[in-house]
Amino acid sequence: MGTVVVLGGCGAVGSVAAKTLAARDEVARVVVADQALGRAQALAAALGPKASAVALDATSADSVRCAADGADVVLNCVGPFHRTVTTVLGAVLDARLPYVDIDDDVDVTLEVLGWDARAKAAGVTALIGMGASPGATNLLAKLIADTQLDRAEAVDVFHTHGGEPVEGAGVVGHRFHCMSIPIPMFLDGELRHVSYFGEDGIALRATFDFPGIGPTPIFPYPHPEQVTLPRFLPVRRVTNKGSVLPIEYYHLTGEACRLGLASTEPVDVGGRSVVPRDFAVAWLVRERERILRETAFGAQRGCMSVIVQGTKDGRPREVRVHIFSRAGGLGEGTGVPAAVGALLMLRGAVRGPGVLPPEGCVDPAQFLALVTEVMRQGVAGGGRGPTTIRLDTIEADGRVSSVEL
Repeated sequence: MGTVVVLGGCGAVGSVAAKTLAARDEVARVVVADQALGRAQALAAALGPKASAVALDATSADSVRCAADGADVVLNCVGPFHRTVTTVLGAVLDARLPYVDIDDDVDVTLEVLGWDARAKAAGVTALIGMGASPGATNLLAKLIADTQLDRAEAVDVFHTHGGEPVEGAGVVGHRFHCMSIPIPMFLDGELRHVSYFGEDGIALRATFDFPGIGPTPIFPYPHPEQVTLPRFLPVRRVTNKGSVLPIEYYHLTGEACRLGLASTEPVDVGGRSVVPRDFAVAWLVRERERILRETAFGAQRGCMSVIVQGTKDGRPREVRVHIFSRAGGLGEGTGVPAAVGALLMLRGAVRGPGVLPPEGCVDPAQFLALVTEVMRQGVAGGGRGPTTIRLDTIEADGRVSSVEL
């Protein structure tokens, strides 16, 4: 039994994590910490007597330490991580508390990996990037490499999703960030950086046939798998490519970014100061609704595929794991793995100390077993959504065997 403090507990991801944790017998107390104290109090009341709420300013180390006081595990769901995670993790390390986050910003991931010695000196285990991608993708890749291949040579992570009920400004801002920074790809045994709009990035664009969705354009994505997996698997390539549905909406987001509308430098418009990014985000959120209607998109859906190539018994083999959902969106897809990471930390099942990605400190089989248990239980007992997991094995002679898990 233990206490988990969920930072950003009112968000799309944090609220799912909080609900999942509150439904577990091994969690004695869940603290919902959020800048929106009223919403945090309402959520805590809905979760029942084991939940409480506290105000949080993720930009203040003092506020983080106050919110985390008494925690057995701190679960950080406050994005965007390139703006908040150093303050939050620094405060948690100073407080010497076990830590889990869902950091998907590769630039700051590289920075906090450099804090490994600091965490070890404090005797703290910090599990970073424990969401869907990164998170589940890392552990699936490691599980395939360890159990299905004699030697893994390449890992490709592909993902697409869309149609969620709400698309917030923070999500659009995160996409602008992903399209604007150098994108790491581990190619031919070395880490390289490509530009989303440059020739090198354009050359890496592809189309992938996602189960349940069909052929979909995918683009270089700056997630952390490409910088962490090569540290733990002897591979020559790790890539990450994704997109958002409807694809017309994703193309529109890319064009807005390419034209400079992601800029935060104000411009004068008829005597009024206007920040291009503020306009672009609001405009894209509005246009998304129009595109959803005009394309008759229907229910939200998404698919994440992890593809590992290597050898088995001296012959080439490719193994693909596809996770397809018509119900779970960002919240469930990321919030459940995050909650499972916190549960494993409570159980003492996360190796440490240090600042570590999932593949460096979590047993993939334990993770998958607990995810399955949690999903069968349902988020706060709400029942499992229609999620399909399919395993494809492609042998050297082209034979394909598929099984649903």
